[in-house]
Amino acid sequence: MKKYIMSLDQGTTSSRCILFDRSGNPVSTCHREFTQHFPADGWVEHDPMVIWSTEVAVATEALLKIGALWDEVIGIGITNQRETVVVWDKRTGVPIYNAIVWQCRRTAEYCESLVEAGYSDMIKSKTGLVLDPYFSASKIKWILDNVEGARERAERGELAFGTVDSWLIYNLTGGKVHATDPSNASRTMLYNINSLAWDEELAKLFTVPLSMLPEVKDSSGIFGYTDPKLFGVEIPIGGVAGDQQAALFGQCCFGEGEIKNTYGTGAFMLINTGEVPHISGDGLLTTVAWSIGGRVTYAVEGSVFTCGAAIQWLRDGLRLIESAPDSEYYASKVPDSGGVVVVPAFSGLGAPYWDAYARGMIIGITRGTTKYHIIRATLESIAYQTTDVIDLMKKVTGIDITSLKVDGGASSNNLLMQIQSDILGTDIERPLCVETTALGAALLAGLSLGVYSSLEEIKALRGVDKCFTPGKDSDWREERIRTWRRAVSRSLEWKE
Repeated sequence: MKKYIMSLDQGTTSSRCILFDRSGNPVSTCHREFTQHFPADGWVEHDPMVIWSTEVAVATEALLKIGALWDEVIGIGITNQRETVVVWDKRTGVPIYNAIVWQCRRTAEYCESLVEAGYSDMIKSKTGLVLDPYFSASKIKWILDNVEGARERAERGELAFGTVDSWLIYNLTGGKVHATDPSNASRTMLYNINSLAWDEELAKLFTVPLSMLPEVKDSSGIFGYTDPKLFGVEIPIGGVAGDQQAALFGQCCFGEGEIKNTYGTGAFMLINTGEVPHISGDGLLTTVAWSIGGRVTYAVEGSVFTCGAAIQWLRDGLRLIESAPDSEYYASKVPDSGGVVVVPAFSGLGAPYWDAYARGMIIGITRGTTKYHIIRATLESIAYQTTDVIDLMKKVTGIDITSLKVDGGASSNNLLMQIQSDILGTDIERPLCVETTALGAALLAGLSLGVYSSLEEIKALRGVDKCFTPGKDSDWREERIRTWRRAVSRSLEWKE
């Protein structure tokens, strides 16, 4: 009997594989880190062949760890680092250049020229995205313009482009399938999220031949089958979603207004907006969450630049703690921050401030301030930043948010989650399975392969580890938020 759904979770720093049983429980996990390449200041690259080989390796190891066989795998779900670009030869499958990673800023000057030329509003209205080198289109253009012979080969229809999901699908199927899903397509800046198709005007603007682009299929659906030469059997690939959208699905945020926050190095919030794309000019991103049975669900996304990174700063920079979990222990030694506010604008501030020149600040220090107050204020800063973005989401969408589902490393900090609940004024839910990104891909695959019959059946599988309920009133909350925003105002435009 086939027992396992295999989730391939291809991230920015490592390739991972998690095997889930039919009840959505992780039964085996394996990961392998790979090399980050920095060929110039602000440039970030990966070797696509290393991405592929490490993903095959961890998939094999995950099975070996529990003595399982390939023919026990029901199907494969894929989730991936978004926006990262791979361009390869359609005939040989060989990449013509390293993968250009989402973090890479090499096309910043080109993107600025498009902003100055007045293309921002058109791009925002079609894609829901801010004109920025973060997204895929300008990276593809750079490869075609800078790799010898690439543009001519692309014009002849010899080259394929893909985000990392497409690259994995192509290799898993032995080169038979060149496809992606709408959640990843919507991050390329070439996909029109209104018409749900590749956009000719955008492709022409970025000089990307349409022949390079993958077919866009439902996030939950059969993309193809693994080449039997690879694992000895044909295994269906049944689900694909970009990492943050997969986490939204893994958190079972299936209804309009349901929202999750992933507390990682940064923090990524996505709110399900149903079948309507809420596009606005406030710096939030509008994206496709997933598509099932031809029906698309949209989301609005906001991000906090510094989340877990602030705790790392306490550990590695200030040396106030020895490990990340210490932050909860020390912060709980004081009832509050003693009036101290930390603004962790180490690399500027995102929504709703959008100030690249803001810088970090500790304010409100008195003679009675201790390291415990600074540690607590740092935890509070994560909750305040999250609240800022969620308040903006409420304003943009008009959706009332009654609870927040959380995951990611910092969500294990009970004190932080209670602080978040108090400041936000809503309930917080932490699931039993915090591997929500990998779980989301597995659930999408399980849905298309008949393991699950409906979203309701999937939702019934979700277990809650802990709930946090607000313990403060609105007056307390408003005073604290007002103090936080007063502190932020003093950190803005600091770097000249």
